[in-house]
Amino acid sequence: MSDHPIDHASGVVESRKRLRFLATILLGALIATLLATVPSPADETADAAAPGPRDTTAVLFSWTWNAIARECTDNLGPAGYGYVQTSPPQEHVQGSEWWTYYQPVSYRIESRLGTRAEFKAMVDTCHAAGVKVIADAVINHMSGKSAGGTGWAGSSFQHYDYPGIYQSQDFHSCRRDIANYQNRTEVQECNLVNLSDLNTSSSYVQGRIAGYLNDLVSLGVDGFRIDAVKHIAASDMQGILSKVNDRARLYVVQEVIRANEPIQPEEYTSYGDIHEFAFARKLKEAFGGGTINWLVTGNGIGPSWAGFLPNQNAAVFVDNHDTERNGETLSYKDGASYDLAQIFTLAWNYGSPSIHSGYEFSNKEAGPALAGNGEVVDAVCGQNGWTCKHAQTSIENMVGFRVATYGTAVTNRWDNGSSAIAFGRGDKGFVAINRGGSLTRTFQTSLPAGAYCNVVVGLPTSSGCSAGGVVTVNAAGQFTATVDGNQALALHIGAKAGQGGTDPGTDPGTNPGAGDLTVYYSTSKGWSAYNVHYRVGSGAWTTAPGVGLTAACAGWVSKTITGGASGVTAAFNNGSGTWDNNGGNDYALSGTIATVNGGVVGSANPCGGTPPTTTTTVYYATGWAAANIHYRVGTGSWTAVPGAAMAAACTGWKVKTIELAGSTGITAAFNNGSGTWDNNGGNDYAIGSGPVKVSNGTVTAGDPCS
Repeated sequence: MSDHPIDHASGVVESRKRLRFLATILLGALIATLLATVPSPADETADAAAPGPRDTTAVLFSWTWNAIARECTDNLGPAGYGYVQTSPPQEHVQGSEWWTYYQPVSYRIESRLGTRAEFKAMVDTCHAAGVKVIADAVINHMSGKSAGGTGWAGSSFQHYDYPGIYQSQDFHSCRRDIANYQNRTEVQECNLVNLSDLNTSSSYVQGRIAGYLNDLVSLGVDGFRIDAVKHIAASDMQGILSKVNDRARLYVVQEVIRANEPIQPEEYTSYGDIHEFAFARKLKEAFGGGTINWLVTGNGIGPSWAGFLPNQNAAVFVDNHDTERNGETLSYKDGASYDLAQIFTLAWNYGSPSIHSGYEFSNKEAGPALAGNGEVVDAVCGQNGWTCKHAQTSIENMVGFRVATYGTAVTNRWDNGSSAIAFGRGDKGFVAINRGGSLTRTFQTSLPAGAYCNVVVGLPTSSGCSAGGVVTVNAAGQFTATVDGNQALALHIGAKAGQGGTDPGTDPGTNPGAGDLTVYYSTSKGWSAYNVHYRVGSGAWTTAPGVGLTAACAGWVSKTITGGASGVTAAFNNGSGTWDNNGGNDYALSGTIATVNGGVVGSANPCGGTPPTTTTTVYYATGWAAANIHYRVGTGSWTAVPGAAMAAACTGWKVKTIELAGSTGITAAFNNGSGTWDNNGGNDYAIGSGPVKVSNGTVTAGDPCS
């Protein structure tokens, strides 16, 4: 449940809810008692876990839709993330604090994170990059404003009256805060820190909530993180989700905080995964204290431990937006111990992991950086306090490790009885983590012999490794290495030295050369994402599902494969288990251009000429605190005024990347969001594809920040 302070009518901020979930759990007799109260399973159950091998979610907390779209293309897709989780997208109360998103006032997709159109564009862009989108859904309650007010997008409301949506009869009659967490009815019908608690047993309320979720489904979302589920009866969850469209394809993860209380996570496993808070608490105990060996002894941390969900129901994390503030778990402020806990989570084979990535804060109520109009400033790593933990080398590359080792058992376990551990993932990977002093030893693995890169610090290049040197595994599966204090080492079969670009999800080449092959694949199948799984010559295959294909021109997506002109063996898939492998024979492709359409291979460029650039990246020189680009692609429609927000690029420059959808460029003007415009003296700007600079009325090619 989200932990937010609420304004009373007097304007005094109420104390945050008590942290009731730190007690030790004794589940034996409790589970037996629960069986009598658990409702029947849903008619249509959820996936057992996030579909692998790309089962890692990047939680881009408080990121704008435009910034998420950019990040899907630039980092998440190439790194191997399967999902990105957005902050709640509905209209919310006004304010600068982080928790405003968790106080809905309507179900309009308009918030300080972006517009409905920008949300839809983000979903489409992420899908093109091979990344699915799950939205944080707040459905237990509406706002906590006793005096009412006006929402972000202009909707007026009262505490128990939301015109056109809910009236007083749609809320539970217990209109006071929860006082006794041992009372099931009180927990599920009274207010959580003054938040007006919806009567989720009402068929009308269930229909309105489902209507909101269905609206998000219509925009292409692939699932939901559902907030405060403990406060919704399990039978009510069934009633709501039974009305949601396309349930079979949606991934649902629920926030049900385990505590010494009657309501337990096991009541909700029929509806989706559950966040296992006990996992994060144990990581803080281990990595925060420096004694980590007990995490891997016996069966290791996971479902065999009392109070832990089965593997197929567990969603795991090191921290989230609540726990990084209340101190229940580690956070970015813990430095190396936090990073090592993330590495362990991605290497261990329990649950589906999510990586929290927010912003630095000293005041736990503080929200993200805001523009003058109250909108969140587009996240740029290294600016405005954005932590970008998801893109940190040691964490991002471990996502590739997880993809490469997915589905394998833990093997070759070792520990020093205290601060150092090591374990393998079958014959696919091996990791060593050292929380103590410098450690040098010979490790036993099940890896095939070869030269590997330590992906914690670097990736393969054509000549070796980008950092950390080469680690050589001998014919017996052994290697000798030094792991310094508060450092880790990780090897996997997708990251062998000298094979640049074979790390799962990475792009083996971006600039076509004489020996490269550009593959075009028809989009006639209507998939939401397209990947190519391939090998060059007799080399190693990419790790399934391969690498993402991107929009080339109408009806086609493409990928340039470095060195592929001499011959590539390939298959295609949608990233969710649907394959086109030429009837089991795979496709044999060669030359500089190859097309695949309905099982037929061709060699003529379907887009004409050389492979097209599908985006324009516009850099605008300005001293404005905020800048927007108002544009149209080709001869299409103009964006709504003031246009799309531009992000900070480097000193003196704002930037925005725009999909061209087969067009050669855009027409644009710029403004500061407050009525000041630069429209090139009334002529607007004609801007082509690729990186383009606009400065003092002049348009030139190039990236001023490179």
